Amino acid sequence: MPRVRLGSARRRKHKRVLREARGYYGTKSKLYPQAKQAVTRAGVYAWRDRRARKRDFRRLWITRITAACRMRSTRYSLFMNGLRNAGITLNRKMLSQMAIEDPKAFDQLVDVAKKATTATAEKA
Repeated sequence: MPRVRLGSARRRKHKRVLREARGYYGTKSKLYPQAKQAVTRAGVYAWRDRRARKRDFRRLWITRITAACRMRSTRYSLFMNGLRNAGITLNRKMLSQMAIEDPKAFDQLVDVAKKATTATAEKA
């Protein structure tokens, strides 16, 4: 039985990796071994940073809400607790947008949160 050579399959594999490595610097986009390593590493960074981006945005939203709360003489933790007690379920992204684009509505939310906080404090 004749020996099977990898001609077309290997070429297809190499072309796929080199196509993914287009635009990389120097030999990372030209030579298969270096391109394969660079593509693998890039994939690892991409996977990690897709998750890190979610954390970064949440931190940004919390920072914005905190700043808006301080301008209205309350604290972030009291504000969020008051919203929870009042039964208002808005995520941090929406609260951050409201603080920037619609300050009057955010003022109303702060008032609702303060009332809900004082109401639960009086019950206890």
